[in-house]
Amino acid sequence: MRIDKFLKVSRLIKRRTVAAEACDAGKVAVNGRSVKPSYVVKIGDVVEIRLGSPIRFTVRSLNEKASKEESQTLYEIVKD
Repeated sequence: MRIDKFLKVSRLIKRRTVAAEACDAGKVAVNGRSVKPSYVVKIGDVVEIRLGSPIRFTVRSLNEKASKEESQTLYEIVKD
């Protein structure tokens, strides 16, 4: 699944276009590297979003049609 779509489906970013713009601006990193919106995210990837206060999480599962309740099971927040 593309990173911009994952961020939208997981409800970490409200709109896919905003997620794509954040990737283009270098505000999204996967495993320590900035990525483009087309980056294919995999289970186990560590993603960092630097919009406002930074958020780091690990991808737990991929589901393109996750409901609101299921969206929180797609990732796990990493405590520093």
